[in-house]
Amino acid sequence: MALIGSDTQLNQKSYYEASVQRPDALPPLEASIEADAVVVGAGFSGLSASLELAQRGLSVVLLEADRIGSGASGRNGGQAIVGYASGQGPFEKQLGAADAQRAWDMSLEAIDLIDARIAMHGIECDRVNGYVYVADSARKAMDLHEEMEGLKHRGIAVDWAEGADLPRLINSPRYVAAAREQRSGHLHPLKYALGLARAAQAAGVRIFEHSPVTGLQRGATLVASTARGQVKARFGVLAGNCMLPEYGPRVAPEVTPRIMPVGTYIVGTAPLDPDLCARLIPRNAAVCDNNFVLDYFRFSADHRMLFGGRVSYTTRTPSNLEAVMRQRMGEVFPALQNTPVEFVWGGFVDISMNRAPDFGRLGDNLYYLQGFSGHGVALTGLAGQLVAEAVAGQAGRFDVYARLKHRSFPGGPLLRTPSLALGMLWHRLRDVI
Repeated sequence: MALIGSDTQLNQKSYYEASVQRPDALPPLEASIEADAVVVGAGFSGLSASLELAQRGLSVVLLEADRIGSGASGRNGGQAIVGYASGQGPFEKQLGAADAQRAWDMSLEAIDLIDARIAMHGIECDRVNGYVYVADSARKAMDLHEEMEGLKHRGIAVDWAEGADLPRLINSPRYVAAAREQRSGHLHPLKYALGLARAAQAAGVRIFEHSPVTGLQRGATLVASTARGQVKARFGVLAGNCMLPEYGPRVAPEVTPRIMPVGTYIVGTAPLDPDLCARLIPRNAAVCDNNFVLDYFRFSADHRMLFGGRVSYTTRTPSNLEAVMRQRMGEVFPALQNTPVEFVWGGFVDISMNRAPDFGRLGDNLYYLQGFSGHGVALTGLAGQLVAEAVAGQAGRFDVYARLKHRSFPGGPLLRTPSLALGMLWHRLRDVI
């Protein structure tokens, strides 16, 4: 079976990779070295944790199995969203009103942290504020209205449109209602990841690419092993998410069954007329519908439509992907039906059973960050900050998340993927009713 990080990800035709100039590859780890902290995974959460730990005076080694941002962090829709994929439900039921509110407030802080880091480190990543939520049926419009009332109750200003007023927010025949808020937005995720890496290196973080961690000895001193070297450290952070068990299945077997890799895919068109872009999505917002199997899309800085959706729960790329995605895009925006598609790519995000983030400890000195469930662009940055606070002895905010209880996906290693696929089929049927 191929690794989910290999060619099934279609990264050979990624718009993000084509629109950045990567620096030369960093060398793999080929020695035995020591550090205060070892971080596994150079995506958003691992980069954030490394940067924050180094800024607190710790020596940090960051080990990446492939290249910086090669996983979900460099391939996603680029949408930075307030709140959680789970909604507030798991927080309110498990933690009570006060800590549920703390979690909500921290989700807003996660958005602000992106902008603070962009400003502090001079990261050019096409950052735009503005987010539009859309519904494609009367039933979904009722659900969306209830969700937006919840946002307003929590202090987020919401602009609602339906009927003849809808083109003010989005010009599409597919939708019956839409709502816009300004706290969420979008960015170029790979540019942002590479910017975080530069900031981490400037802070003293030693980054090694092509250095998958295949083993981890626990104890007062952690020993992270790669093919050609090892890192001894007092603290460790596992930020590999759904890629971690692919390279080191015994690194964290207690927690990896609690997340599932879900493939999601994006097409990028040829550049479009800027006036057309402004008519289709006024004020250049990112957009997402409220179906369970959702579509999400936005325009890039060079006026390409980046249209995402169509998930896979089997780790296999769907057949006829480009044609299916093109058809879906044309249903949303008929004006784009004949627009050439120049990029098709995908990646795997990690979801938890309840769609709430799963942060915690394994022993006293090993931390893990996973289960971002599609909200990782913003939440990963906060997660890295919180784990650094915990390592420094201020664990109160980290423990808000660590107190959440999570279940493993049913079926064990052999049956959990087919079980999930059957469950998603039921949700797809509900989406079209």
